[in-house]
Amino acid sequence: MRDPTGAGDTFAGGFLGYLTATGNRSVEAFKQAIIFGSVMASFAVESFSLDRLRILDYKEIQERFRAFKRLTHFEDIL
Repeated sequence: MRDPTGAGDTFAGGFLGYLTATGNRSVEAFKQAIIFGSVMASFAVESFSLDRLRILDYKEIQERFRAFKRLTHFEDIL
């Protein structure tokens, strides 16, 4: 079962957690925090409630971050 409930909260937690952990408030850090929040939210929707987050380890987060990086590229808005 997949459950989108809590994805926004998980994004916010990942975003703010990244900024807190790094202590960096640069534009680049905010960009990284956005990606980190998105990565964390992607785990949250994989299962019901907090089930997936309870068994998550940092190696999985790193792997997902790298996969997300490979899959994304953004062009400027015209």
